[in-house]
Amino acid sequence: MTTAVDPQAYKGWSPAAQAKALEKLQAARNEAWRPFYCPDAACNGKPHDVWEWNHARADQRPPTDADWLVWLLKSGRGAGKTRAGSEYTHRMANVTHRLAIVGATGADVRDIMLEGESGLLTIAAPDFRPAYEPSKRRLTWPNGAVGTTYSAEEPDRLRGPEHGYAWIDEPAHWALIQEAWDNLLFGLRIGRRPRICATTTPKPRKWMKEVTADPRTRLATASTYDNIDNLAPTFAEIVIARYEGTRLGRQEIHGELLDDIEGALWTYDLIEPDRLPFAPELTRVVVAVDPAGTANKTSDETGIIVVGFLEGHLYVLADRSGRYSPLGWAKAVDAVYDEFAADAVVAEKNYGGDMVRHTLQSAGVTKRIILVTSRRGKAIRAEPIVGVYEQHKVHHVGIFPELEEEMTSWRPYEDNFSPNRLDALVHGATNLLGRHARADIATPASLRQRAESAGLSVVAS
Repeated sequence: MTTAVDPQAYKGWSPAAQAKALEKLQAARNEAWRPFYCPDAACNGKPHDVWEWNHARADQRPPTDADWLVWLLKSGRGAGKTRAGSEYTHRMANVTHRLAIVGATGADVRDIMLEGESGLLTIAAPDFRPAYEPSKRRLTWPNGAVGTTYSAEEPDRLRGPEHGYAWIDEPAHWALIQEAWDNLLFGLRIGRRPRICATTTPKPRKWMKEVTADPRTRLATASTYDNIDNLAPTFAEIVIARYEGTRLGRQEIHGELLDDIEGALWTYDLIEPDRLPFAPELTRVVVAVDPAGTANKTSDETGIIVVGFLEGHLYVLADRSGRYSPLGWAKAVDAVYDEFAADAVVAEKNYGGDMVRHTLQSAGVTKRIILVTSRRGKAIRAEPIVGVYEQHKVHHVGIFPELEEEMTSWRPYEDNFSPNRLDALVHGATNLLGRHARADIATPASLRQRAESAGLSVVAS
Protein backbone atom coordinates (compact mmCIF):
# COMPACT_ATOMS: atom_id res chain seq x y z
CA MET A 1 0.00 0.00 0.00
CA THR A 2 1.33 3.45 -0.92
CA THR A 3 0.94 6.66 1.06
CA ALA A 4 0.00 9.96 -0.58
CA VAL A 5 2.92 12.37 -0.87
CA ASP A 6 2.67 16.15 -0.76
CA PRO A 7 4.20 17.39 -4.06
CA GLN A 8 5.65 20.46 -2.35
CA ALA A 9 7.30 18.32 0.33
CA TYR A 10 8.63 15.97 -2.34
CA LYS A 11 10.48 18.84 -4.02
CA GLY A 12 12.41 19.44 -0.81
CA TRP A 13 13.61 15.88 -0.42
CA SER A 14 17.12 14.76 -1.22
CA PRO A 15 17.69 13.09 -4.62
CA ALA A 16 18.14 9.74 -2.85
CA ALA A 17 14.81 10.11 -1.01
CA GLN A 18 13.05 11.09 -4.24
CA ALA A 19 14.50 8.09 -6.05
CA LYS A 20 13.41 5.74 -3.27
CA ALA A 21 9.86 7.15 -3.34
CA LEU A 22 9.69 6.71 -7.12
CA GLU A 23 10.89 3.11 -6.80
CA LYS A 24 8.09 2.38 -4.33
CA LEU A 25 5.54 4.01 -6.60
CA GLN A 26 6.77 2.01 -9.59
CA ALA A 27 6.68 -1.21 -7.58
CA ALA A 28 3.08 -0.50 -6.56
CA ARG A 29 2.13 0.10 -10.19
CA ASN A 30 3.84 -3.11 -11.25
CA GLU A 31 2.06 -5.09 -8.55
CA ALA A 32 -1.31 -3.68 -9.64
CA TRP A 33 -0.74 -4.50 -13.32
CA ARG A 34 -2.91 -7.25 -14.81
CA PRO A 35 -3.06 -8.58 -18.38
CA PHE A 36 -5.95 -7.35 -20.52
CA TYR A 37 -6.60 -10.23 -22.91
CA CYS A 38 -7.82 -13.62 -21.71
CA PRO A 39 -7.59 -16.71 -24.00
CA ASP A 40 -11.29 -16.53 -24.95
CA ALA A 41 -11.66 -14.28 -28.02
CA ALA A 42 -15.43 -14.13 -27.53
CA CYS A 43 -15.20 -13.16 -23.86
CA ASN A 44 -17.58 -10.54 -22.48
CA GLY A 45 -14.84 -9.17 -20.24
CA LYS A 46 -16.44 -10.28 -16.98
CA PRO A 47 -14.34 -12.10 -14.33
CA HIS A 48 -14.07 -15.87 -14.86
CA ASP A 49 -11.77 -18.73 -13.90
CA VAL A 50 -8.38 -17.33 -12.92
CA TRP A 51 -9.22 -14.04 -14.63
CA GLU A 52 -10.72 -12.52 -11.51
CA TRP A 53 -10.88 -8.96 -12.81
CA ASN A 54 -12.67 -7.13 -15.62
CA HIS A 55 -10.69 -7.48 -18.83
CA ALA A 56 -11.03 -7.24 -22.62
CA ARG A 57 -14.40 -7.74 -24.28
CA ALA A 58 -14.66 -9.13 -27.80
CA ASP A 59 -15.21 -5.62 -29.24
CA GLN A 60 -11.94 -4.47 -27.61
CA ARG A 61 -9.88 -7.09 -29.45
CA PRO A 62 -8.19 -6.25 -32.77
CA PRO A 63 -9.43 -7.84 -36.01
CA THR A 64 -8.19 -11.36 -36.61
CA ASP A 65 -7.94 -11.25 -40.41
CA ALA A 66 -4.95 -9.71 -42.18
CA ASP A 67 -6.41 -7.64 -45.02
CA TRP A 68 -7.32 -4.38 -43.28
CA LEU A 69 -5.96 -0.89 -42.81
CA VAL A 70 -8.21 0.75 -40.19
CA TRP A 71 -9.61 -0.72 -37.00
CA LEU A 72 -12.39 1.74 -36.18
CA LEU A 73 -13.76 1.54 -32.65
CA LYS A 74 -16.86 3.74 -32.60
CA SER A 75 -18.17 3.67 -29.08
CA GLY A 76 -20.28 5.52 -26.58
CA ARG A 77 -18.68 7.61 -23.89
CA GLY A 78 -16.78 5.56 -21.33
CA ALA A 79 -17.17 2.35 -23.35
CA GLY A 80 -13.48 1.40 -23.07
CA LYS A 81 -12.19 2.50 -26.47
CA THR A 82 -9.15 4.32 -25.04
CA ARG A 83 -8.06 1.21 -23.13
CA ALA A 84 -8.43 -0.87 -26.31
CA GLY A 85 -6.36 1.68 -28.25
CA SER A 86 -3.62 1.72 -25.63
CA GLU A 87 -3.40 -2.06 -25.42
CA TYR A 88 -3.23 -2.47 -29.19
CA THR A 89 -0.60 0.26 -29.48
CA HIS A 90 1.66 -1.66 -27.07
CA ARG A 91 1.13 -4.75 -29.23
CA MET A 92 2.09 -2.85 -32.37
CA ALA A 93 5.29 -1.61 -30.71
CA ASN A 94 6.40 -5.24 -31.07
CA VAL A 95 5.54 -5.19 -34.78
CA THR A 96 6.82 -1.86 -36.11
CA HIS A 97 9.55 0.50 -34.94
CA ARG A 98 7.80 3.78 -35.86
CA LEU A 99 4.43 4.66 -34.32
CA ALA A 100 2.27 7.81 -34.38
CA ILE A 101 0.02 8.77 -31.47
CA VAL A 102 -2.40 11.49 -32.57
CA GLY A 103 -4.99 13.27 -30.44
CA ALA A 104 -7.25 16.28 -30.82
CA THR A 105 -4.77 18.53 -28.99
CA GLY A 106 -1.37 18.16 -27.38
CA ALA A 107 -3.03 18.25 -23.97
CA ASP A 108 -5.43 15.47 -24.97
CA VAL A 109 -2.53 13.29 -26.08
CA ARG A 110 -0.76 13.76 -22.75
CA ASP A 111 -3.77 13.70 -20.42
CA ILE A 112 -5.79 10.94 -22.11
CA MET A 113 -3.68 8.84 -24.46
CA LEU A 114 -0.50 8.75 -22.36
CA GLU A 115 -1.11 9.58 -18.71
CA GLY A 116 -4.86 9.00 -18.42
CA GLU A 117 -6.41 6.14 -16.47
CA SER A 118 -6.38 4.02 -19.65
CA GLY A 119 -3.36 5.70 -21.22
CA LEU A 120 -0.25 4.06 -22.63
CA LEU A 121 1.97 4.83 -19.65
CA THR A 122 -0.63 3.84 -17.09
CA ILE A 123 -1.57 0.41 -18.43
CA ALA A 124 1.82 -0.72 -19.74
CA ALA A 125 3.21 -4.07 -18.62
CA PRO A 126 6.07 -3.61 -16.12
CA ASP A 127 8.65 -5.01 -18.52
CA PHE A 128 7.39 -3.08 -21.55
CA ARG A 129 6.74 0.44 -20.28
CA PRO A 130 8.03 3.08 -22.70
CA ALA A 131 10.22 5.97 -21.60
CA TYR A 132 8.48 9.29 -22.22
CA GLU A 133 10.35 12.43 -23.29
CA PRO A 134 7.72 15.22 -23.37
CA SER A 135 10.04 17.84 -24.85
CA LYS A 136 10.73 15.57 -27.83
CA ARG A 137 7.13 14.30 -28.06
CA ARG A 138 8.67 10.83 -27.97
CA LEU A 139 7.97 7.43 -26.42
CA THR A 140 10.69 4.78 -26.56
CA TRP A 141 9.80 1.17 -25.75
CA PRO A 142 12.37 -1.22 -24.25
CA ASN A 143 12.75 -2.95 -27.63
CA GLY A 144 13.69 0.33 -29.33
CA ALA A 145 10.35 1.08 -31.00
CA VAL A 146 9.67 4.82 -31.08
CA GLY A 147 6.30 6.54 -30.87
CA THR A 148 5.87 10.22 -31.72
CA THR A 149 2.96 12.27 -30.43
CA TYR A 150 1.04 14.70 -32.64
CA SER A 151 -1.77 17.19 -32.22
CA ALA A 152 -4.50 17.18 -34.87
CA GLU A 153 -4.51 20.97 -34.54
CA GLU A 154 -1.18 20.91 -36.39
CA PRO A 155 -1.75 18.50 -39.29
CA ASP A 156 1.36 19.69 -41.14
CA ARG A 157 3.53 18.02 -38.48
CA LEU A 158 2.34 14.72 -39.97
CA ARG A 159 3.65 15.75 -43.37
CA GLY A 160 6.94 13.96 -43.89
CA PRO A 161 7.39 11.56 -40.95
CA GLU A 162 6.99 7.86 -41.78
CA HIS A 163 5.15 5.36 -39.60
CA GLY A 164 4.11 1.74 -39.63
CA TYR A 165 1.23 2.27 -37.23
CA ALA A 166 -0.93 5.08 -35.88
CA TRP A 167 -3.36 5.37 -33.00
CA ILE A 168 -5.74 8.29 -33.49
CA ASP A 169 -8.18 9.25 -30.74
CA GLU A 170 -11.53 11.02 -31.31
CA PRO A 171 -10.85 11.80 -35.00
CA ALA A 172 -14.57 12.31 -35.69
CA HIS A 173 -14.32 15.44 -33.54
CA TRP A 174 -11.16 16.96 -35.05
CA ALA A 175 -11.75 20.29 -36.77
CA LEU A 176 -8.99 19.53 -39.32
CA ILE A 177 -9.66 15.83 -39.72
CA GLN A 178 -9.26 15.71 -43.51
CA GLU A 179 -5.90 17.49 -43.50
CA ALA A 180 -4.57 15.38 -40.62
CA TRP A 181 -5.91 12.16 -42.15
CA ASP A 182 -4.42 12.82 -45.59
CA ASN A 183 -0.98 13.63 -44.17
CA LEU A 184 -1.11 10.58 -41.89
CA LEU A 185 -1.93 8.25 -44.78
CA PHE A 186 0.88 9.65 -46.94
CA GLY A 187 3.37 8.81 -44.17
CA LEU A 188 2.00 5.36 -43.39
CA ARG A 189 4.55 3.48 -45.48
CA ILE A 190 6.71 1.40 -43.14
CA GLY A 191 6.31 -2.37 -43.20
CA ARG A 192 4.17 -4.71 -45.27
CA ARG A 193 0.92 -4.08 -43.39
CA PRO A 194 0.66 -0.61 -41.84
CA ARG A 195 -2.24 -0.25 -39.43
CA ILE A 196 -4.40 2.51 -37.96
CA CYS A 197 -6.41 2.17 -34.76
CA ALA A 198 -9.09 4.89 -34.62
CA THR A 199 -10.98 5.25 -31.33
CA THR A 200 -13.87 7.70 -31.35
CA THR A 201 -17.38 8.56 -30.36
CA PRO A 202 -19.04 8.72 -33.80
CA LYS A 203 -20.26 11.86 -35.51
CA PRO A 204 -21.97 11.95 -38.92
CA ARG A 205 -19.18 13.75 -40.73
CA LYS A 206 -17.92 13.06 -44.23
CA TRP A 207 -14.70 11.49 -42.95
CA MET A 208 -16.56 9.14 -40.61
CA LYS A 209 -18.94 7.99 -43.31
CA GLU A 210 -16.14 7.39 -45.83
CA VAL A 211 -13.92 5.43 -43.43
CA THR A 212 -16.86 3.36 -42.20
CA ALA A 213 -17.75 2.42 -45.78
CA ASP A 214 -14.15 1.62 -46.80
CA PRO A 215 -13.70 -2.15 -47.35
CA ARG A 216 -10.30 -1.91 -45.65
CA THR A 217 -11.96 -0.83 -42.38
CA ARG A 218 -12.86 -3.25 -39.61
CA LEU A 219 -15.61 -1.82 -37.45
CA ALA A 220 -16.28 -2.40 -33.75
CA THR A 221 -19.16 -0.78 -31.87
CA ALA A 222 -19.61 -0.59 -28.10
CA SER A 223 -22.06 1.06 -25.74
CA THR A 224 -21.49 2.86 -22.46
CA TYR A 225 -23.50 0.04 -20.91
CA ASP A 226 -20.91 -2.52 -22.07
CA ASN A 227 -18.36 -0.97 -19.72
CA ILE A 228 -20.69 0.16 -16.96
CA ASP A 229 -18.97 -1.99 -14.30
CA ASN A 230 -15.73 -0.07 -14.80
CA LEU A 231 -17.27 3.41 -14.59
CA ALA A 232 -17.82 5.60 -11.57
CA PRO A 233 -21.53 5.59 -10.68
CA THR A 234 -21.67 9.38 -10.94
CA PHE A 235 -20.29 9.33 -14.51
CA ALA A 236 -22.83 6.77 -15.62
CA GLU A 237 -25.64 8.67 -13.96
CA ILE A 238 -24.67 11.99 -15.54
CA VAL A 239 -24.14 10.70 -19.08
CA ILE A 240 -27.09 8.34 -19.16
CA ALA A 241 -29.43 10.82 -17.50
CA ARG A 242 -28.51 13.46 -20.05
CA TYR A 243 -28.65 11.43 -23.24
CA GLU A 244 -30.61 8.20 -22.80
CA GLY A 245 -33.83 8.11 -24.81
CA THR A 246 -32.70 10.92 -27.12
CA ARG A 247 -31.45 10.78 -30.68
CA LEU A 248 -28.10 12.14 -29.54
CA GLY A 249 -27.98 9.36 -26.96
CA ARG A 250 -27.84 6.82 -29.77
CA GLN A 251 -24.52 8.44 -30.67
CA GLU A 252 -23.11 9.40 -27.27
CA ILE A 253 -24.17 6.25 -25.36
CA HIS A 254 -24.63 3.52 -27.96
CA GLY A 255 -21.94 4.56 -30.48
CA GLU A 256 -24.37 4.72 -33.40
CA LEU A 257 -23.49 6.70 -36.52
CA LEU A 258 -26.55 8.86 -37.12
CA ASP A 259 -28.06 9.59 -40.52
CA ASP A 260 -29.53 12.86 -41.77
CA ILE A 261 -33.22 13.30 -40.99
CA GLU A 262 -35.71 13.84 -43.78
CA GLY A 263 -37.52 17.13 -43.31
CA ALA A 264 -34.78 18.82 -41.27
CA LEU A 265 -33.71 22.23 -42.57
CA TRP A 266 -30.00 21.52 -42.15
CA THR A 267 -27.85 18.50 -42.95
CA TYR A 268 -24.28 17.88 -41.83
CA ASP A 269 -23.21 18.35 -45.44
CA LEU A 270 -24.29 22.00 -45.13
CA ILE A 271 -22.17 22.48 -42.01
CA GLU A 272 -19.09 20.34 -42.47
CA PRO A 273 -17.33 21.70 -45.59
CA ASP A 274 -16.95 25.22 -44.19
CA ARG A 275 -15.90 24.37 -40.63
CA LEU A 276 -12.79 26.19 -39.39
CA PRO A 277 -10.41 25.68 -36.46
CA PHE A 278 -9.94 29.42 -35.88
CA ALA A 279 -11.82 32.61 -36.68
CA PRO A 280 -10.30 35.62 -38.45
CA GLU A 281 -10.40 39.15 -37.03
CA LEU A 282 -14.11 39.92 -37.00
CA THR A 283 -15.88 43.24 -37.52
CA ARG A 284 -18.87 42.34 -35.31
CA VAL A 285 -19.65 39.78 -32.61
CA VAL A 286 -23.02 39.29 -30.91
CA VAL A 287 -24.30 37.08 -28.11
CA ALA A 288 -27.72 35.80 -29.16
CA VAL A 289 -30.14 34.67 -26.44
CA ASP A 290 -33.34 32.65 -26.62
CA PRO A 291 -34.55 32.38 -23.00
CA ALA A 292 -36.55 29.46 -21.71
CA GLY A 293 -40.08 30.25 -20.58
CA THR A 294 -39.58 28.70 -17.15
CA ALA A 295 -36.66 27.89 -14.86
CA ASN A 296 -36.79 24.34 -13.52
CA LYS A 297 -35.32 20.90 -14.26
CA THR A 298 -37.88 20.18 -16.99
CA SER A 299 -37.64 23.58 -18.68
CA ASP A 300 -36.39 24.11 -22.19
CA GLU A 301 -32.77 25.19 -22.41
CA THR A 302 -31.84 28.84 -22.74
CA GLY A 303 -30.11 29.24 -26.08
CA ILE A 304 -26.88 31.28 -25.84
CA ILE A 305 -24.93 31.36 -29.11
CA VAL A 306 -22.01 33.64 -30.04
CA VAL A 307 -21.87 34.62 -33.72
CA GLY A 308 -19.37 36.83 -35.54
CA PHE A 309 -19.38 38.60 -38.90
CA LEU A 310 -16.80 39.54 -41.52
CA GLU A 311 -17.37 40.56 -45.15
CA GLY A 312 -20.66 38.75 -45.61
CA HIS A 313 -19.57 35.58 -43.79
CA LEU A 314 -20.85 34.36 -40.42
CA TYR A 315 -18.73 32.61 -37.80
CA VAL A 316 -20.34 30.51 -35.06
CA LEU A 317 -17.94 30.95 -32.15
CA ALA A 318 -19.49 29.40 -29.05
CA ASP A 319 -22.52 27.59 -27.65
CA ARG A 320 -23.09 28.29 -23.95
CA SER A 321 -26.70 27.12 -23.90
CA GLY A 322 -28.08 25.21 -20.95
CA ARG A 323 -30.72 25.01 -18.26
CA TYR A 324 -30.21 28.10 -16.14
CA SER A 325 -32.06 30.16 -13.60
CA PRO A 326 -32.64 33.73 -14.87
CA LEU A 327 -29.66 34.90 -12.83
CA GLY A 328 -27.62 31.96 -14.14
CA TRP A 329 -28.12 32.70 -17.82
CA ALA A 330 -27.60 36.43 -17.23
CA LYS A 331 -24.19 35.67 -15.73
CA ALA A 332 -23.41 33.24 -18.58
CA VAL A 333 -24.29 35.92 -21.15
CA ASP A 334 -22.18 38.49 -19.30
CA ALA A 335 -19.18 36.15 -19.16
CA VAL A 336 -19.27 35.07 -22.79
CA TYR A 337 -19.87 38.69 -23.90
CA ASP A 338 -16.59 39.70 -22.28
CA GLU A 339 -14.78 36.54 -23.41
CA PHE A 340 -15.44 37.28 -27.08
CA ALA A 341 -15.43 41.09 -26.83
CA ALA A 342 -18.96 41.18 -28.23
CA ASP A 343 -20.68 44.41 -29.18
CA ALA A 344 -24.30 43.47 -28.44
CA VAL A 345 -26.72 41.00 -26.91
CA VAL A 346 -29.47 40.03 -29.37
CA ALA A 347 -32.82 38.77 -28.07
CA GLU A 348 -36.34 38.38 -29.41
CA LYS A 349 -38.74 41.15 -28.37
CA ASN A 350 -41.96 39.22 -28.97
CA TYR A 351 -41.11 36.65 -26.33
CA GLY A 352 -38.77 37.54 -23.54
CA GLY A 353 -37.27 40.70 -25.00
CA ASP A 354 -38.19 43.02 -22.14
CA MET A 355 -37.49 40.17 -19.74
CA VAL A 356 -33.97 39.83 -21.16
CA ARG A 357 -33.25 43.50 -20.54
CA HIS A 358 -34.76 43.38 -17.05
CA THR A 359 -32.96 40.15 -16.12
CA LEU A 360 -29.57 41.41 -17.27
CA GLN A 361 -29.98 44.74 -15.52
CA SER A 362 -31.23 43.08 -12.33
CA ALA A 363 -28.11 40.91 -12.35
CA GLY A 364 -25.96 44.03 -12.61
CA VAL A 365 -25.09 43.38 -16.25
CA THR A 366 -24.86 46.50 -18.38
CA LYS A 367 -24.43 45.49 -21.99
CA ARG A 368 -25.82 46.82 -25.23
CA ILE A 369 -29.06 44.97 -25.99
CA ILE A 370 -30.69 44.69 -29.42
CA LEU A 371 -34.30 43.51 -29.37
CA VAL A 372 -35.53 41.90 -32.58
CA THR A 373 -39.15 41.53 -33.60
CA SER A 374 -40.17 38.21 -35.20
CA ARG A 375 -43.21 38.52 -37.43
CA ARG A 376 -42.90 35.00 -38.86
CA GLY A 377 -42.74 31.46 -37.55
CA LYS A 378 -39.50 29.69 -36.68
CA ALA A 379 -39.19 27.86 -40.00
CA ILE A 380 -39.66 30.98 -42.11
CA ARG A 381 -37.15 32.86 -39.95
CA ALA A 382 -34.62 30.05 -40.28
CA GLU A 383 -34.87 29.58 -44.04
CA PRO A 384 -32.80 32.66 -45.00
CA ILE A 385 -30.02 31.45 -42.71
CA VAL A 386 -30.15 27.98 -44.28
CA GLY A 387 -29.66 29.77 -47.59
CA VAL A 388 -26.49 31.42 -46.29
CA TYR A 389 -25.19 27.97 -45.27
CA GLU A 390 -25.99 26.76 -48.80
CA GLN A 391 -23.84 29.61 -50.14
CA HIS A 392 -20.93 28.39 -47.96
CA LYS A 393 -20.86 31.64 -46.01
CA VAL A 394 -21.28 30.22 -42.50
CA HIS A 395 -18.34 28.72 -40.63
CA HIS A 396 -18.55 26.79 -37.39
CA VAL A 397 -15.32 27.52 -35.54
CA GLY A 398 -14.86 24.15 -33.89
CA ILE A 399 -17.56 21.57 -33.23
CA PHE A 400 -20.79 22.21 -31.31
CA PRO A 401 -22.47 18.82 -30.83
CA GLU A 402 -25.73 19.90 -29.19
CA LEU A 403 -26.30 22.86 -31.50
CA GLU A 404 -25.51 20.85 -34.63
CA GLU A 405 -27.69 17.98 -33.47
CA GLU A 406 -30.60 20.40 -32.99
CA MET A 407 -30.00 21.97 -36.41
CA THR A 408 -29.92 18.65 -38.24
CA SER A 409 -32.76 16.97 -36.37
CA TRP A 410 -35.44 19.68 -35.97
CA ARG A 411 -38.23 19.19 -38.51
CA PRO A 412 -40.15 22.47 -38.57
CA TYR A 413 -43.20 21.03 -40.28
CA GLU A 414 -43.55 18.11 -37.88
CA ASP A 415 -41.80 18.61 -34.52
CA ASN A 416 -43.40 20.53 -31.68
CA PHE A 417 -40.39 21.12 -29.42
CA SER A 418 -38.73 24.54 -29.28
CA PRO A 419 -35.16 24.51 -30.67
CA ASN A 420 -33.68 27.18 -28.40
CA ARG A 421 -30.08 26.86 -29.55
CA LEU A 422 -31.16 27.04 -33.18
CA ASP A 423 -33.44 30.01 -32.45
CA ALA A 424 -30.59 31.88 -30.80
CA LEU A 425 -28.34 31.15 -33.79
CA VAL A 426 -30.98 32.44 -36.20
CA HIS A 427 -31.53 35.63 -34.16
CA GLY A 428 -27.81 36.38 -34.05
CA ALA A 429 -27.18 35.54 -37.70
CA THR A 430 -30.16 37.55 -38.90
CA ASN A 431 -29.05 40.60 -36.94
CA LEU A 432 -25.51 40.41 -38.29
CA LEU A 433 -26.60 39.94 -41.89
CA GLY A 434 -29.07 42.82 -41.68
CA ARG A 435 -30.36 43.68 -45.12
CA HIS A 436 -28.43 40.72 -46.59
CA ALA A 437 -30.79 38.28 -44.82
CA ARG A 438 -33.60 38.62 -47.35
CA ALA A 439 -35.92 35.65 -47.57
CA ASP A 440 -35.25 35.18 -51.27
CA ILE A 441 -31.69 33.97 -50.68
CA ALA A 442 -32.94 30.96 -48.76
CA THR A 443 -34.57 29.18 -51.69
CA PRO A 444 -37.51 28.39 -49.38
CA ALA A 445 -39.26 26.56 -52.20
CA SER A 446 -36.51 23.92 -52.26
CA LEU A 447 -36.73 23.58 -48.51
CA ARG A 448 -40.45 23.06 -48.69
CA GLN A 449 -39.97 20.53 -51.47
CA ARG A 450 -37.61 18.65 -49.15
CA ALA A 451 -40.31 18.54 -46.48
CA GLU A 452 -43.01 17.57 -48.96
CA SER A 453 -40.85 14.77 -50.36
CA ALA A 454 -40.82 13.34 -46.84
CA GLY A 455 -44.64 13.31 -46.90
CA LEU A 456 -45.01 16.22 -44.49
CA SER A 457 -47.59 18.99 -44.63
CA VAL A 458 -46.03 22.43 -44.93
CA VAL A 459 -47.34 25.02 -42.50
CA ALA A 460 -45.66 27.95 -40.83
CA SER A 461 -44.65 27.23 -37.24
